[in-house]
Amino acid sequence: MTLLKIGPWHNNTASSWLVKFSFFWLFSQNCCGASAVWTAFMNISFHVGNRVLSELGETGVFGRSSALKRVTGVIVPPEGKTQNACNPSTSFSRSQNSEPWLALIERGGCTFTQKIKVATEKGASGVIIYNFPGTGNQVFPMSHQAFEDTIVVMIGNLKGTEILHLIQKGFHVTAIVAVGRKHIIWMNHYFVSFMIVTTATLAYFIFYHIRRLWVARIQHRRWQRLTTDLKKAFGQLQLRVLKEGDEELNPNGDSCVVCFEPYKPNDTIRILTCKHFFHKNCIDPWILAHGTCPMCKCDILKALGIHVDIEDGTESLQVLMSNEIPETLSPRDEETNHEPPPARTSEKVTHVEEYPASPNNASQPNLVLETVHPSP
Repeated sequence: MTLLKIGPWHNNTASSWLVKFSFFWLFSQNCCGASAVWTAFMNISFHVGNRVLSELGETGVFGRSSALKRVTGVIVPPEGKTQNACNPSTSFSRSQNSEPWLALIERGGCTFTQKIKVATEKGASGVIIYNFPGTGNQVFPMSHQAFEDTIVVMIGNLKGTEILHLIQKGFHVTAIVAVGRKHIIWMNHYFVSFMIVTTATLAYFIFYHIRRLWVARIQHRRWQRLTTDLKKAFGQLQLRVLKEGDEELNPNGDSCVVCFEPYKPNDTIRILTCKHFFHKNCIDPWILAHGTCPMCKCDILKALGIHVDIEDGTESLQVLMSNEIPETLSPRDEETNHEPPPARTSEKVTHVEEYPASPNNASQPNLVLETVHPSP
């Protein structure tokens, strides 16, 4: 329930589009409508000897279905220790004259409607309900059944118990209840809950999308720099087109260790920083995937001044460079272009022996494959 402290009312205007949107959405869904609340001016007076003491203040608030009119009467609490007037047999100790009286009832124990019904059946012109203990002078507009010509007012616990103690001490306390000021209540507890959930949700999504855009922008800039660096780096590696008579085309010459195909005339080879050479379309995807020479494990990208974070991923580099450098093939394309012929079932490959590299040819691999002998 929305607690209302009696005092100056300040209309707070929504200062952001989020609040305005929430208002319009709620009104369109008819889940929360504006309601009017009227405060109550109460002039409480009692006799002390030959003097009459009185107190005037805007100390109460009318119930939502209460009659709005001025009423005067003696304040009368229920008899006995229980002051909630929930029992239909509750009695009120009042004078036998026809003077109007107002029932002073404690909140709790049953519904507001039941309390009001008990008091009106006993002849009360109005019902004053004071709040729970510990709530100070906080009040709120009560929801109850409408009773014709019966005013229903809530006052704070401190004020209610003060009046009750005066009556218990034998003072004749009267009250004049008048209609006070009108206030428009735009929010109830459903609206407050909706506002909290909506604001938190929108704030989360706004933060999430801003962070995504920020990360994507940084990532895009980093990829742009990396693309430029990779283009320059690959441009530093020497390319050669093999021709008839080149040493690499000798029958006893080496073959590309990536695709295991022998070099042929018009093949384009790339020479790495470690002086090893391979088919260009074989070694470019290999470097993007592994970063090292497949023979000596030399870090080619590092030697070219390229530092790639592990989190970037090798596949991202390959996609990046395949989009930026059309002649750079992916490993899948390379397998298609340099797929070795299928081996016959009658062919056998003998064991592989390992020999130490000679000092004069340190750049050559240490593995020597024996000749393939087809079976007759």
